[in-house]
Amino acid sequence: MTSLNQTIPVLVAGALGRMGSEVIRAVTASKDCELVGAIDNQKDKEGEDVGSLLGLGALDVFISSDYEATLCAASQDVPNDGSSNNAVIVDFTHPNVAYKHTRTAIAYGVHPVIGTTGINADQLNDLSTFAKKASVGSAIIPNFSVGMVLLQQAAASAARFYEFAELTEMHHNKKADAPSGTCIKTAELMEDQRSDFNSSLVEEQEFIDGSRGGLRPSGLRLHSVRLPGLVAYQQVMFGSNGETYQLSHNTIDRSAYMPGVLLVVKKIRQFNELIYGLEKIL
Repeated sequence: MTSLNQTIPVLVAGALGRMGSEVIRAVTASKDCELVGAIDNQKDKEGEDVGSLLGLGALDVFISSDYEATLCAASQDVPNDGSSNNAVIVDFTHPNVAYKHTRTAIAYGVHPVIGTTGINADQLNDLSTFAKKASVGSAIIPNFSVGMVLLQQAAASAARFYEFAELTEMHHNKKADAPSGTCIKTAELMEDQRSDFNSSLVEEQEFIDGSRGGLRPSGLRLHSVRLPGLVAYQQVMFGSNGETYQLSHNTIDRSAYMPGVLLVVKKIRQFNELIYGLEKIL
């Protein structure tokens, strides 16, 4: 019998990164969660107390670079009543390892909450099948901001009325993937309402490749900007005769994502399949 009332054991992958460190602060401040693991690939920090490294004071949780071993230890830490410990791992690492990390967590029965973007459609389908077979609630969340979910819902509604639209996303220059998973998710929600956008009215020429952004099969164009000083910004612009309609969302500080992260951590153990998108949990 699975107990959902106990304090939630939480592991954080990418613990010393910009997002991971924010997650650790949020988890340690939550009365419903207990930090039990911290994973980071900074070898020189191996074995150091993550709380001390982040200025939180000693937490008796030590940095490990071994993702699988940390998952294994968490999965074997069974409560005295013999119930599942329902451990959750929050992952903000790198697109190159996001798929592997998610699959490995599911294999160990640890609920993955993945904020790392870069998982493609085929990988998403595979993970969905694997999570369902394993009956392990899992979440892949392109963006943890409630405001962004509201923007996406508004964009999907507007797509029914506007044939012409383009999306722009702007992030800090240490983001590895482009376009962002959030921007792709927004485009997908719009495409659920309309299959064809931006019918050509002229034969375009790009004098510099990529000037018109990335082109999706639907005709939507996605533009990416990478600059220091930015956190995350997205705009959806619709156009019609005599008017434009613009939706935008600006993340000023990464702490904006933490209520969404904690919400998913607390709810994901109630599922036995993969959830894609914060709107499915709100």
